[in-house]
Amino acid sequence: MRRGSSVVLLIVALLLAACGNTENTTPGAASPQASSVVAASSAPSATIAATPTTGPTPIPTPGPNEFANPVIDQDFPDPDTLKVGDTYYAYATNSGGTNVQTATSTDLVRWQLIGEALPALPGWASGGFTWAPEVTTTADGAGYVMYFTARDTASNYQCIGVATSDKPEGPFQSTADKALICPTGEGGAIDAGTFADEDGTRYVLWKNDGNCCGGLTRLYLQKVSADGLTLESEPAKLIENDQLWEGLVVEAPTLWKHSGKYYLFYSANNYAGLDYSVGYAVADQITGPYTKPDGPLLTSDIKSGAAIGPGGQDIVLDKDGEPWLMYHSWDPTVSYRRIMIDELAWEGDTPVVRGPDRVPQPLP
Repeated sequence: MRRGSSVVLLIVALLLAACGNTENTTPGAASPQASSVVAASSAPSATIAATPTTGPTPIPTPGPNEFANPVIDQDFPDPDTLKVGDTYYAYATNSGGTNVQTATSTDLVRWQLIGEALPALPGWASGGFTWAPEVTTTADGAGYVMYFTARDTASNYQCIGVATSDKPEGPFQSTADKALICPTGEGGAIDAGTFADEDGTRYVLWKNDGNCCGGLTRLYLQKVSADGLTLESEPAKLIENDQLWEGLVVEAPTLWKHSGKYYLFYSANNYAGLDYSVGYAVADQITGPYTKPDGPLLTSDIKSGAAIGPGGQDIVLDKDGEPWLMYHSWDPTVSYRRIMIDELAWEGDTPVVRGPDRVPQPLP
């Protein structure tokens, strides 16, 4: 998947046509980052500049204790979220000259961009292709580990590196002389995800980037050390693109455990297209076998414009411990991927997203 801000012109035209908008702006345009507040409209906050009205129809003004998507209304693709104390930290793919964008919030709705989390890439990586960061704590909680995708100069493939920091906002640093995960025989690797099981075992998930060069794409799982810096097992294949709706790509793995079962959420199809969607597979054991339903979980809502090409998802718990799905969705009027959140619920063993939604809804 190509995650940079430059957008395929053809899909921009499709997005604009689908939403009935004829405005054409520069692909990849983004708002200034430094110390800016980018938030969903929420009545209790005096820091909100204006009620968001991007889209084919105006959004009703939220009432007290309500908000309306998007919660970050600028280019902030492939979000990952970490809660530290009472503060949420969000990390995203490069944009506007950064390697890793960072934002903070105390309520998942009002976000403040705070700048660069990974100011320098290691020697093996070249700039401009830093995608899909994933940040977690070490097992002892004393530090923070970031997995990031970057261009491996030697092979010219996208590969996954690792960096560390003693603060969640960084700066994260990596002195490694090579990537942590770089299967060049499978097109490289992107989209790291992390998971800690109930017994304390820690894992990293990733996608081989086979679609870069005409190959299959698969999602893998590997055990890692307590500090997150060393792989401790061979990769276990979890799923591959074998359903029609997935097209040529499965990517962006997010592993979640619910009622003793493992739920592997993922994105699939062309990231710059209307068919990009979020799916899931479920298993009784962490290494599978994983079973998929017949179709995706979250798809584009073209009619209302609520979501166009939703994907790059992450799961985050609100202050009451309830899960929400955070994901990016194209803004068809300016051609960037903004951030949405919708409640994630279960009906029996089946996950359900209460969205996509841009009408006012209760605050998390």
